[in-house]
Amino acid sequence: MADPAKPPAAIPVGAAAVPAPAVPVKPVGNPALRMMGLPNLPKKLPSRNWLIFWAVCGTISGAIIYDRREKTRATEKWRRVVAPLAREPIGAANQLPRRLTIYIEAPPGDGLRAAQDHFIEYAKPIFAASGIDWEFVQGRQQGDVRAAVAEKIRRTRRSVERPGEELPATGESVVEDLRTRLELPKYEGVHGDVVFGRHAWKEYMRGLHEGWLGPLDPPPAPVIESPEPVTIPDTQTDGDAAATAEPEEENKEEKKKDEKPKRPPQPVPYNKPEDYEAASLSSTIPNQFQPSTAVQFPHRLGFRHTFVRLGWFLNRRALADDIGREVAAVCFAASRDWQGADENQEIEQQRLLKHEERNWQKSVWMPEEAPKPDDDTRTPEEKARPPKERIWASPMTVDDRITQRMRRFEMQPEDEARAREVVVPEEDIEGFIKGSMRGLWRWGVKAWTDKPMRPNVGNVDDE
Repeated sequence: MADPAKPPAAIPVGAAAVPAPAVPVKPVGNPALRMMGLPNLPKKLPSRNWLIFWAVCGTISGAIIYDRREKTRATEKWRRVVAPLAREPIGAANQLPRRLTIYIEAPPGDGLRAAQDHFIEYAKPIFAASGIDWEFVQGRQQGDVRAAVAEKIRRTRRSVERPGEELPATGESVVEDLRTRLELPKYEGVHGDVVFGRHAWKEYMRGLHEGWLGPLDPPPAPVIESPEPVTIPDTQTDGDAAATAEPEEENKEEKKKDEKPKRPPQPVPYNKPEDYEAASLSSTIPNQFQPSTAVQFPHRLGFRHTFVRLGWFLNRRALADDIGREVAAVCFAASRDWQGADENQEIEQQRLLKHEERNWQKSVWMPEEAPKPDDDTRTPEEKARPPKERIWASPMTVDDRITQRMRRFEMQPEDEARAREVVVPEEDIEGFIKGSMRGLWRWGVKAWTDKPMRPNVGNVDDE
């Protein structure tokens, strides 16, 4: 037994130290993650604030991505439904295709760009897939659509009621004259009108009544009283007058070059809604008009409506499906009569898209301020011009002789059944990231399977 009080033996000088036995190190972390080169998972979750932040960001991003995919799916579904129409033969080799008239107008409080973007995003892909031609009637201010519809009807009436009268040339008339000289046969079938928004629909109805119930000649222009010129005695000499006149003429010429050409004034209405009952119906009116329909155009401005617009933004898939159904009905050209009056004594034309009026700005419903009589900024023509008709804020007044000749586009049950059977592949609605990964995977598989691995020994048959 060793003595505990005995000191340890001394290590001789020059002898190697014996290392202590190595303690095995316990591996840290998940071995599966370590083999794949992934970092170890954190031992604790992030803080509460970070969890809330990522949860909110993930929820909003997921809602936007999902809605965008489903919106694309809805538009693609209706594109596939109307695509067979583009492969149908027209008839003669040089016959013109079916042509629609599309009416869009700047919504209250906004510009025309909003209406154009709405058409391009929801309706244009379906129209383009169907192979149907269309022409635009675009309004930048209240009353433009009304004037365009009424003038188009008046030109048709003048060509029949006054065959010898020479009509002023327009862009559309020049194209029609060229087609007549080339003897291009017109499309014999249903054409139709498509109106976007409640505001444009009210002007469309007003233009129909003005064109068929109003006179062909414009109302007499008001007499413009020009003020008498005031003569001021000239105290300058001839030399000084000539020197001051030359710079003024140069400034006027420069201003004329810099000024943009002004848009022509909007034509005044040829009649008023109060004149419908006493007006006589034109003898050239057809027994049935071309079908028409109105497509919804939700639009709301203002900071306090931010959450409403956010709800619309996250539910664009429902809007795309509804507009796609309306546009597909226009493409299939099936129509029906408009429904009669309801318990409020309003017919279907008056009820259509009436809920959109709640989205308009308050300025639409406020009466316009009368110009001051001593306002010198207006020209004599502007002072003599009557105030513009407020179509948006006025109730829609209709006449039975016009509404009974109207028809509305409608989707047939067999077309609805065919639309429900359409299945949109995932590749047609996926985004850039997923599409790129899918393409990269297919490229790798194809590169691996098309050329199997084999030794490079050259051509065996070549000796």
